[in-house]
Amino acid sequence: MSGSRQALALADEMVALRERGGGHLLAPWAQAGKIGRGALGMVGDGDGVYVTDEAGRRLIDGPAGMWCVNVGHRRAELIEAMREQAEALSYNSPWYTSSAPAVQLAERLAGHAPGDLAHAFFTTGGSSAVETALRFMMFFNNVKGRPEKKLIVTRDRAYHGSTYLAGALNGRPRDQSWMDSDQDRLIRLSCPDPFRRPDGMSLEAFTDQLVEEFRQAIETHGADRIGAFIAEPILASGGVVVPPPGYLPRMRELCRAADILFIADEVVTAFGRLGEVFSSQEVFGIEPDMITFAKGVTSGYFPLGGTMISARLLEELRASNHPEAAFAHGLTYSSHPIGCAVALRNLDLLEGGLLAQVRETAPYFQAALKRLEALDLVGEVRGQGLMGCVECVAEKAGRTPLALDLEVGKRIDQHCQERGLLVRPLIQMCVISPPLVITRAQIDQVVDILEAAIRQTMDDLVRDGLWKG
Repeated sequence: MSGSRQALALADEMVALRERGGGHLLAPWAQAGKIGRGALGMVGDGDGVYVTDEAGRRLIDGPAGMWCVNVGHRRAELIEAMREQAEALSYNSPWYTSSAPAVQLAERLAGHAPGDLAHAFFTTGGSSAVETALRFMMFFNNVKGRPEKKLIVTRDRAYHGSTYLAGALNGRPRDQSWMDSDQDRLIRLSCPDPFRRPDGMSLEAFTDQLVEEFRQAIETHGADRIGAFIAEPILASGGVVVPPPGYLPRMRELCRAADILFIADEVVTAFGRLGEVFSSQEVFGIEPDMITFAKGVTSGYFPLGGTMISARLLEELRASNHPEAAFAHGLTYSSHPIGCAVALRNLDLLEGGLLAQVRETAPYFQAALKRLEALDLVGEVRGQGLMGCVECVAEKAGRTPLALDLEVGKRIDQHCQERGLLVRPLIQMCVISPPLVITRAQIDQVVDILEAAIRQTMDDLVRDGLWKG
């Protein structure tokens, strides 16, 4: 069969699969009126920064899957690592045994982690990593004789996962509307979004306001009742919100003074996205008590996550008066040998030149995206490393949100797909976080497609009477 006929046959097969998928496969974040009936578009294969859709179109994978395909699709090194480990040892019980990949990965990660974060607890993904950190905080305070020190400080527009407690921390619009969650355990602070700071306020004054809000929360609720502050160094799914300079170190100091554990949620910002294995210290100047990670640790090739934990905290547990206290927490797939083997090979690629490549490419990526601010629909382009967000507004001067906010990102994404690019639509925003192997020529292509798609969306909105232009 010729190549063109093979491509057509594959496209027909994927279309048929999409139609079948709507009958049995439940998609995440499904709306009640469509649940169990909606069918997602199919992706057939991937290679480097590209994926192929059901129509046979080759698309640049702008979101890198879901912030995770860091080393790119179809990396032979990771495929071989999976095969080799599966042939040697496909699984072992983490309750009774360990494996060489798990021990070696914990050692490698401890070497990259800041401060004394020398211990790794492996999980299956980001949500379970966050749950692990929070459950450890509660266990720690129970053993220390402080059972009331359990409140968790989170922030508006944060995203920390989909399990019950991790999901409760989320502060993105519409996330909590129809879902039950344990809000009584939480203290919610403002989002550190410089773009949405009050008119006329300097970045320095904005930072002071955010830090003062936390200080007052500690005073109001009591340091003896607050167990942890959890923060993404950059709020990823909240719209790639880069906090103002000095914000995170000052929040860290408040935590240290009040004996509140600082949890850096690096599920997105770790493993090269900002040019480092962990970004907390190297990029933001902080040494957390715990770091949660997932996604890029295996570049999405195998489900794996984890929590790095301070040696000091474990020393305090060992010195307590309750040596019998059990951290009764674990997962069937904790420390999975195949996942750990893939992560080790993934680290080889990052350390072998990819981290340096990101640090060299990132300024070009940010400058290229910034050109989109010239478009009337674009209020701000922001980002850091290989993370970027285009936020659309009704009018620039007042940063006025679009009345059609729920659809604008989707419209832009659809027009991008027609031209060869996937983006991640987030209400009125579009996120770009490509595989780290992206080239300058491919970055130029991404920006050209985005510009054309935004211009077409502007025309659509004017035509439909939804925007004055």
